[in-house]
Amino acid sequence: ASTLPLRNPGIKWDPFVPQVPHSSAEDVAEAVASARRGLREWSSLQPRERGRVMTRAANLLRSKLEEFAQLETRDTGKPIWESRCDMVTCIDALEYFGGLACVALNGRHIPLTPSAFSLVTREPLGVIGAIGAWNYPLQGCLWKAAPALACGNAVVFKPSPLTPATAVAVGEVFADAGLPPGVYNVVQGGSQTGQALCDHPKVDKLSFTGSVATGQRVMKAGAEKVIPVTLELGGKSPLIVFEDADLVNAVRGAVMANFLSQGEVCSNGTRVFVHRSLEQSFRETLLSVVQRMKVGDPCEDDTVVGATITEEHAQKVLGFIDRAQAEGAEVLIGGKRLSGGELPERCRGGVFLSPCVLGRCSDDMEVVREEVFGSVLSLLTFDSEEEVVERANDTPYGLAAGLFTRDVRRAHAVAQRLQAGNIWVNNYNLSPVEAPFGGFKRSGVGRENGEEALRMYSQTKSIYVELGDVDVGPMPDVRR
Repeated sequence: ASTLPLRNPGIKWDPFVPQVPHSSAEDVAEAVASARRGLREWSSLQPRERGRVMTRAANLLRSKLEEFAQLETRDTGKPIWESRCDMVTCIDALEYFGGLACVALNGRHIPLTPSAFSLVTREPLGVIGAIGAWNYPLQGCLWKAAPALACGNAVVFKPSPLTPATAVAVGEVFADAGLPPGVYNVVQGGSQTGQALCDHPKVDKLSFTGSVATGQRVMKAGAEKVIPVTLELGGKSPLIVFEDADLVNAVRGAVMANFLSQGEVCSNGTRVFVHRSLEQSFRETLLSVVQRMKVGDPCEDDTVVGATITEEHAQKVLGFIDRAQAEGAEVLIGGKRLSGGELPERCRGGVFLSPCVLGRCSDDMEVVREEVFGSVLSLLTFDSEEEVVERANDTPYGLAAGLFTRDVRRAHAVAQRLQAGNIWVNNYNLSPVEAPFGGFKRSGVGRENGEEALRMYSQTKSIYVELGDVDVGPMPDVRR
């Protein structure tokens, strides 16, 4: 079979980059058939046994945390400390949904009459076709696979062709934990492989993370087959800093909202609205922090900003910055490609961009309206709460939003008015597995994580039970 063209984004030559076969439509069909075979055994297990398998997988992954973190950094170019944090969230997902497996399909009893009642039960959907993104490869995989497995489904997962390694490696973890053969499958490739998975008639649900444009194609495929679809798509999220905010924590929040994973995060709060009275001190403090960020070798523990995923994506990010300047924005810091002399020798084949802060921005600029997916923060000012909420909501996206204030009443009131699926108050970009994650508007459909995710991967059945005689009313009775 042909192989995917892979490279480590941060290193000139890495002998450890794996060779990954490209999955054909026939390979996808074989994976789906394997999933249907595995589904029979997995769905028939007692829920607590499914939970035990997932808990064992979590413990095995914990024992291999450093190995997986290194693999993730080689694939993505993100700093190693971030990959370690990502692995913890993956372990959390397996533990959390493994613990919920016993109650994932719990039903309820509804009394109706003295002689009748209804039982409402939940059942697995079947085979889940899941497609992940390149910025959080294993986390994106397990945010889908863990709740799906807890509900008794089988999974066929397609990672991004840019970051294919950890999805395969975790399959070995599942096998060692006792997951039956065929319950978790991986296919590799780009859009053609993804389309084959979406179109397969034996796939019972689709779950996708990625761009709005691709999400629309996934939803169309689901609509044609009339199957459920979960979409976690892009965003252009606001971060609001009110005049009473704690300045230090607000700047920390802006850094968290913009510069993790080289800015390649769908929930990033790239539109930073700062109250006019706080703007100068906020800007000066922010720039002093960004200036000290180390950009470089992703494998070094003190690196803050790693390698951009591809040359093509770097050019896209730099293009946004160039056009922003043409529209009147000012580059306050960064936004440059690091030259060879600024990098360790082994990293000189990678693509490294310095984190960028833009000033003199306005709401109508392209960089303020469109998702950049890079380390580009746009500074904007506001004068009133009413004004900033209206401007924050003026976007077709609704994935996330954040605000910093000491006023608890204001925090609750503004959070209720912001049109986004995820709101952070006095923090940003923390996504615990216990809480649902997903967007409003064009940012997605459905939810990942939390108990809500269990409803995304199961279906409801109502069973009416009559203990007495059938009342036929005025219709002729068989006794007459």
